[in-house]
Amino acid sequence: MRMTFSGARAATRDDDTWISGRSGPVPPSAPGRRGRPGRGSAFPALACAALALLALLARPLLAEGPGDGDAAGDQTIDAVRVDQAPTIDGVLDEAIWQQASVITDFVQQEPQEGAPATEKTEVRLLYDGKSLFLGVHAYDRDPGGIVATEMRRDGNRIMDEDNFEVILDTFGDRRNGYMFVTTPLGAKLDQQVSDDGGIQRRGTGNSVNKDWDGVWYVRSRETSDGWVAEIAIPMVTLRFPDSEPQTWGINFMRNIRRKNEQVYWSPIPKGYTLTKVSLAGSLNDLESLNQGMDLRVKPYVTGGGHQVVEQNVTDNSGQSDFGVDVKYGVTASLNLDLTYNTDFAQAEVDDQRVNLTRFALYYPEKRDFFLENYGQFLVGTTSSIRPIADLFFSRSIGLANGQPVPIIGGARLTGKVGRSNIAVMDLETDRAFGNPGDNFLVARYSRDVFSRSRIGALVINKEGVGEDPTAGQDFNRTFAVDMSLAPLAALTIDGFLAATRSPGVDSGQNGGHLRAAWLDRSWNVYGEYTDLGDNFNDEVGYVPRVGIVRRKFHVEYNPRPEKWGIRDLEPMWNVTEYRSHDGVLESLQYHNMLGIRMEDGGYFNVWYNAKYELLDRPFRVHENVEIPAGRYWFGDWRFSYDSNPSRRVYYGVSYGPQTFWDGTRRDIGLKTGVRVTDQVAFEGNYSQNKVNLPEGDFTVNLVSLQADLALSPRMSLRTRTQYESDTDQWVTSARFRYIYKPGSDLYIVYDEVRRDPTGLPIYRDRQLLVKMTYLMSF
Repeated sequence: MRMTFSGARAATRDDDTWISGRSGPVPPSAPGRRGRPGRGSAFPALACAALALLALLARPLLAEGPGDGDAAGDQTIDAVRVDQAPTIDGVLDEAIWQQASVITDFVQQEPQEGAPATEKTEVRLLYDGKSLFLGVHAYDRDPGGIVATEMRRDGNRIMDEDNFEVILDTFGDRRNGYMFVTTPLGAKLDQQVSDDGGIQRRGTGNSVNKDWDGVWYVRSRETSDGWVAEIAIPMVTLRFPDSEPQTWGINFMRNIRRKNEQVYWSPIPKGYTLTKVSLAGSLNDLESLNQGMDLRVKPYVTGGGHQVVEQNVTDNSGQSDFGVDVKYGVTASLNLDLTYNTDFAQAEVDDQRVNLTRFALYYPEKRDFFLENYGQFLVGTTSSIRPIADLFFSRSIGLANGQPVPIIGGARLTGKVGRSNIAVMDLETDRAFGNPGDNFLVARYSRDVFSRSRIGALVINKEGVGEDPTAGQDFNRTFAVDMSLAPLAALTIDGFLAATRSPGVDSGQNGGHLRAAWLDRSWNVYGEYTDLGDNFNDEVGYVPRVGIVRRKFHVEYNPRPEKWGIRDLEPMWNVTEYRSHDGVLESLQYHNMLGIRMEDGGYFNVWYNAKYELLDRPFRVHENVEIPAGRYWFGDWRFSYDSNPSRRVYYGVSYGPQTFWDGTRRDIGLKTGVRVTDQVAFEGNYSQNKVNLPEGDFTVNLVSLQADLALSPRMSLRTRTQYESDTDQWVTSARFRYIYKPGSDLYIVYDEVRRDPTGLPIYRDRQLLVKMTYLMSF
């Protein structure tokens, strides 16, 4: 068994090295004691300086024309320019709003596609060159039925309640966009969208960057006839081409939650979301857009204390640090980021998860520096749960065996020049845990071709630096070319060819992937082929399994019976096999599933997986339980139900009886949450894995309790306590955030890891940190 924990600098180490190049999944950086920056080779510092100088000199040379792709929707709106900005106070009573372009013709996607919206929505749009302004009046004949309880920034309940969403395709390329969401309580959620929301039906996976935070303003209030929101999006928050005039893709969506009704301005077919950028309408005649100097400087300071109790010995230490992040717009569409003494004290910890498989779990990136334009660096396989291969995985930088490694500094250049997408990053880490530092250079280029296709290339170089004379001989390199072709609206073909290079290895370092998919409102059918060499070693990627040939075929149909309270069905079947390069079958799975989505948002799910596994060596599934080598057939059932997530009290239950290797296993999952008020909410989770094997029995219980307090949309506190029974370990974290002005934050963070195993000394690692950032814009 492998457990992953995160919190105050400590985590149980994953000693299973099945993942390529490192020992399994790692938690996000938690702030820790920093060493002084070490001496590195001259090349990384020169590379960062050269990248910054090149970007500065290139600014006047990189003006580009508009993209060749216009938004595909039939809806259009003309931009109205004003000399005076409206006051963002949640009241649409200023005369200037009477000059605005007005949108009222929203149509349903759900429940009756194409029918007029049952409630009126009025959107007014203005701009003054420096900002885009939206005035939204969401009429409702039953204002008492409005569902709005979430106030926390980027809260996971915002999308399940009444909300208004806007997406801006600023390049008009039908692929990428900035999405902003608000609610009757003024809660804010923002995200970046790439690759037309991805090939997943509901806009999931790496193509939707939910952790990106932009600087924008909103004020909302409930009224006697619904609710009103005023939104201001500064141009400096966006990237767009240098051209006159400009046409952007734009679309709006309103969620009327008590009816589970979603209405759009530019229609989106059922099964898709606003992230389907290619179906947005058009915002025409934008002129003289002004980003000022487009220079933002954000220094930070941190201070706090750290205590470790181990073997009855207590070690106390103080902590203080400072650093700075700089963001500069080389052009309106190309952005340069510089960082010094990078700190991730505010990053939320990961959820604990039980891993009873042989392969590493996948955890998303949560650290701010890596988030903006994250999708531009990605080359790999598509999955919303666990990819087969992500050739660039930023969590490989600044972390080692679950412990944070100080990042001395670095630079990122990302954006578009015409139809070219550019993403270059160079970072250097300090010495840590007896190892010299490393330099990471990641360069990604892709070009948009035709209306929705792309070709590209990726180069990654990881190289040891520092005082050790052999550091430069420690390197790992990855090279790749990739493509994503969309010859038809429903047909996509994508894949990559890649090679890695490591010292002392001269064969088996190539890999490739090909996927063909048909995705429309009723069908999701695809086939995949992946071949990764025995020595394919991408140390800056996520590649949990190498030395295999993988094939998968998937069929999914989405009928809509329109009775019995069912909104749609999701029956699916797929088969996945892994073979060695000499043709030996290593793994085989038949997946059979039926999902039932109810009209109120509840979801039933039942599946049965028939599995075959070949173990060519023993596998330690638990501390004292080892599965012997051999061939195994087993299967698992899973029954689950999640209630309407918009209710103040919601719940989920799951039950999974199964055979497991040469024994049995039973999984139970329980979840319940309550939103006591608009400001206070709790959620509890419990899971149990009970395993009975001839080699030994064991039971693992995992419990978590999360509490949220939102004093306002700008001030929130989240606490989370997690307990795992097998190691008797508690992980506690508390994170207070006060956004005292957009882009500037005060964080107070407490993390603790504690183990109280029977008969062994107590281990405790805890720290309290305060971090303050201040955004200066020029």
